[in-house]
Amino acid sequence: MHRISLTIDKELYEQARVFGFVEKKSISQILRESLEVYFQNSHSKEKAALILDAKDKADILQILNSDTFTDQNDFAKKYNV
Repeated sequence: MHRISLTIDKELYEQARVFGFVEKKSISQILRESLEVYFQNSHSKEKAALILDAKDKADILQILNSDTFTDQNDFAKKYNV
């Protein structure tokens, strides 16, 4: 495990504290579980996996530079949102 410093809004902290109390979980555990769900459902998970598997800086830069930008309107039309 790694220790990190995190800054969040007061309201979000209070919600995490209360949910932790109710569910008998630490705020750290809630954040770990939330991040796992976020990463599993992210549209960037394939690219992130490629970057994590990249051998060196050149591979990472090639992955990032080969990405094409999708306009928000095009995305909305494509996925009907």
